[in-house]
Amino acid sequence: MATAERTGDDAAAMAGKIEGRRMPVVFLPHGGGPWPFVEMGLDRGECKSLADYLRSLRTLPKATPRAVLVISAHWEEARPTVMSAAAPPLLFDYYGFPSAAYELSWPAPGSPQLAERVQALLGAAGFQTGHDARRGFDHGTFVPLKLTYPEAHIPTIQLSLVSGLDPMVHLALGRALAPLRDEGVFIIGSGMSFHHMRAFGSPRAGQMSAPFDAWLRQTLVLDAPTRNQRLAQWAAAEGARQAHPREEHLLPLMVVAGAAGEERGTVSYRGTMMGAHLLAFHCGLD
Repeated sequence: MATAERTGDDAAAMAGKIEGRRMPVVFLPHGGGPWPFVEMGLDRGECKSLADYLRSLRTLPKATPRAVLVISAHWEEARPTVMSAAAPPLLFDYYGFPSAAYELSWPAPGSPQLAERVQALLGAAGFQTGHDARRGFDHGTFVPLKLTYPEAHIPTIQLSLVSGLDPMVHLALGRALAPLRDEGVFIIGSGMSFHHMRAFGSPRAGQMSAPFDAWLRQTLVLDAPTRNQRLAQWAAAEGARQAHPREEHLLPLMVVAGAAGEERGTVSYRGTMMGAHLLAFHCGLD
């Protein structure tokens, strides 16, 4: 396992293109709270399906990433803000779970160098940015990546959403970050394609989530300009506000779609969680 110092040296070289190592971009559903690691009374089949998908993500890039950049639904700031700690702690931003949920460990190193590179790219695209040296990995990052990279050996940082949750802003964020894909950085959007808390576990969850799930499945496989235009107008889709009364869990998808550039994407996972339809999306893995 590489040390934080050594992986930091690797990250310092990221501004150079790495031939043959273009990384994919992925939007994944991170599930609810610490679901894979504590007993929550969830359907075991649903949990196994999603956990197997998240474990499989490590095999998708053609080479081991130099670093991972996560856009998590669980962090919003007035301007795009990047985690800059060299050794980020875990942020247990969930409540009411057994004590084991607050004893989890995922000690991935951060990368101050990658944080600087992210700020430089966003600044060149006209964004005012910030950095946070105290921010820890929230559960939108450490829960899924504890399955994907249990060794916690790859430098990982988070980038916040932008308050206001404008889809066009987040598509533009993704476009600005796209060069990182040629620098060995695996960009992951962590959210949920359905996030209506009162509906989860309801007998109507499947019915409530189905229309927007169908719209997303149709939209995400279109050519990039059409896909992104439709995503920018997501709230007009059938069932959109049933699926997302507040859209913070959808916005990481916009960043991923922007970072995909002109590539067409694929719906790489379909499943359910607490009865609601969920999906994952990727570009650049074929």
